[in-house]
Amino acid sequence: MTIHGLRHTNASLLFEAGASIKEVQERLGHSDIQMTMNIYTHVTDYLKEKTAEKFQRYIEL
Repeated sequence: MTIHGLRHTNASLLFEAGASIKEVQERLGHSDIQMTMNIYTHVTDYLKEKTAEKFQRYIEL
C-alpha cells in the first residue's frame, strides 16, 4: 500500500470511528474542507449498515 493509500484508509477509519469532517480535515492538514469531503470521504459497507440501522430506529419510533 502506498502512503497515499494509507491516508485514504486513515480518513475512512476515522469517519467510521465517528470523527467529524472537521476533525479529519485538521488531521490531514487540509486548509479547505471541500478537499477533505470530495477526496477522502468514502461510504464504507460498515457506514452503509449503520445508516440503515439509524433509519430503521427512526421508523420504529
